[in-house]
Amino acid sequence: MSRPSQTPWILPRKRESLSAVRLFGVLAVGLVIVACGESPKPEGVARPGSPAPPEFTAGEAKFTANCLSCHGQEGKGTPQGPPLVHKIYEPNHHGDEAFQRAAANGVRAHHWQFGDMPKVATVAPADVAEIIQYVRWLQRQAGIR
Repeated sequence: MSRPSQTPWILPRKRESLSAVRLFGVLAVGLVIVACGESPKPEGVARPGSPAPPEFTAGEAKFTANCLSCHGQEGKGTPQGPPLVHKIYEPNHHGDEAFQRAAANGVRAHHWQFGDMPKVATVAPADVAEIIQYVRWLQRQAGIR
């Protein structure tokens, strides 16, 4: 038969053990989150806000002249147009040809509530190709593949 005097010793120790385990678990999860939050970028991949590499500056200039007023600085969107640096516009969902068609023909609103996009008569297909390369670079900087 167990003695009642043993029970007060057993329960607090179990409680202390459980508290220590919980504390250790919380600390371990916190360390994992911190360690994963600042993962290094692969070599050659700049962080968002970095200047465009030379091979994308022509596309950047054409984006600034023809797209920025609606799609915003670095393709982040404005009250007039959606962000192009968004998973909706990843290459597997909106391929390069979709951008070409949108510039040449305009596009009806289907993902956002900004209204229809008019065609952009000031850009040739070669210009759009350079803009696409710049937008794809911006997307890669944001982790969109």
